[in-house]
Amino acid sequence: MTAPIRVLIVDDSALVRNILTQGLSLDPNIQVVGTAADPYIARDMIVQLNPDVMTLDVEMPRMDGVAFLRKLMPQFPIPIIMVSSLTQRGKQITMEALEAGAVDFVAKPTSNVAAGLNGMLLELRTKVKMASTANVSHWKGKKAAFPKTRPASAALPESTDKIIAIGASTGGTEAIRQVIETFPASTAGTVIVQHMPAGFTKMFSDRLDQLCQMQVKEAEHGDRVRAGLILIAPGGKQFEVVRSGGFYEVKIGGAEKVSGHCPSVDVMMHSIAKNVGANAVGAMLTGMGQDGAKGMLAMRQAGARCIAQDEKTSVVFGMPKVAYEKGGAEKLVALDKIATSLLNLLTEKK
Repeated sequence: MTAPIRVLIVDDSALVRNILTQGLSLDPNIQVVGTAADPYIARDMIVQLNPDVMTLDVEMPRMDGVAFLRKLMPQFPIPIIMVSSLTQRGKQITMEALEAGAVDFVAKPTSNVAAGLNGMLLELRTKVKMASTANVSHWKGKKAAFPKTRPASAALPESTDKIIAIGASTGGTEAIRQVIETFPASTAGTVIVQHMPAGFTKMFSDRLDQLCQMQVKEAEHGDRVRAGLILIAPGGKQFEVVRSGGFYEVKIGGAEKVSGHCPSVDVMMHSIAKNVGANAVGAMLTGMGQDGAKGMLAMRQAGARCIAQDEKTSVVFGMPKVAYEKGGAEKLVALDKIATSLLNLLTEKK
């Protein structure tokens, strides 16, 4: 029998610690081995208990979750699920936590708390099990340092008739940043689906816009896909690329999940296969499950060139693995080579 996943809960509220302990313990494959009221206590418990996964409150009085992560991950890299509030500050800290090494997050319910709490605990149990398989070893000895201002532009001939499509899930916020911050300012129009709930994609887009040479924004219905612009699919809505005369634009609408997600990478990539065809290149980054595998295969069959992130550099080698095995991705590429590979594929295309 497989040993249960050992979890450490860190939250300044005794009530929340109790609720999370009871909620996680409903799954026989999860064992809560300890709880801590703040990061200082948690630090010692990590050494003593060696947990497989940690849940971490975003906002705490003595040290917030991000500050703790930046100190912890270079010394003791451990898969961490953030427990986030939906306040503006909570969202901001959550995005910074993902940049600092957190694997994923769950949001605390704000309305219909009883029903919302059950849903949140179910999501947390699922994500704890996913996190237990995550590879965070690359954070050992690493410092989470990011540029404060937009880098200087680099020259690249405009490719207004071409599109880069990127799909990602668990671990994807950091992977996406590493890829697109190296794109020159005039790179072909880029569309991205990152599995993330409504409210967080705007924060994610705004943060990336500060770091990238290209402009980055949360997509709105009717936005034109053009060189120099990266469009992030809004959380909770499906996202497609359609042709409008001589241009490509985005169509946003529908909240039904496809391949288990909304937005879905499959929906985006199927639309690109249909409407962009050989003028597209695609990349599948780290993520759990298989969303996007069928869509990427359709892109390949339509003449697009596609790659996927390799196992060694993926936090979760799920989506890239399935995309590669199904034939959508031509090859597996290390994260630090994804951007160069995509740009090379663009210039190779006729």
